Amino acid sequence: MTQRVFLPSLLTAAATWAQSPAEGPHFEVASVKASPPVPFGQSININLGTARRGELSLGNTTLGECIRFAYGLVSEDQVAGPAWINDRETRFDILAKASPDTPRERLLLMLQSLLAERFQLEFHREPRKIAHYALVVAKNGPKLRAAEADPAGARQSYGKGRIFHSQITMDTLAMLLSRQLREAVLDMTGIQGRYDVKLEWALEGLRPAETKEAEERAAGSSIFTALQEQLGLKLEPRKEPLEVLVVDRAERVPLAN
Repeated sequence: MTQRVFLPSLLTAAATWAQSPAEGPHFEVASVKASPPVPFGQSININLGTARRGELSLGNTTLGECIRFAYGLVSEDQVAGPAWINDRETRFDILAKASPDTPRERLLLMLQSLLAERFQLEFHREPRKIAHYALVVAKNGPKLRAAEADPAGARQSYGKGRIFHSQITMDTLAMLLSRQLREAVLDMTGIQGRYDVKLEWALEGLRPAETKEAEERAAGSSIFTALQEQLGLKLEPRKEPLEVLVVDRAERVPLAN
């Protein structure tokens, strides 16, 4: 895959690659296919990316969403190219497997290779000014509980008004916050390691939490207030150059499995 590399202004070395995806690691077994059509008016379940115990899956996702998950990008604005790559009418299901002890980071490298191979994906990177939030430590410091060893894997649950995760990193928290806010959130806390996080906030017209105690604690709190009160973190609005992945070539029909 051909890449023309630009130095990003905000992203760290984690966003640069020592090798092209086509030369990277590959899954033992992988299936990439178009999602089945959905009758008009019927809702669909979307899996924006799951990677654990050697298995990686995406469901009813656009190619743009697949790329964002593979490269750790948090905003739709960070993937540019043909209109169809972000068109909900053109969706894909991906299921791929590796050894159960394969780290998440390596699974994502494998996904990069898979996308390059099946979609004949070529792109370049460039900085563009995009409105986003920076996740930073609040004035009085973080209120985070270190994660305990969990041989069974992370316990997690997130949706409207809540993020529960027993083994979360700040990068992953930023990604989940960006999904809630529908805007890019970048981790700039400088906090390393994994934490047991229970974050709940109120949503207008929705029950804010699953228990009465949680309701009392989160009632009336926006996601911004809840972050400061419950985790000692805050979101700062910014508009600075972010790295954008510009798709130069992609096949709409992936190569056969």
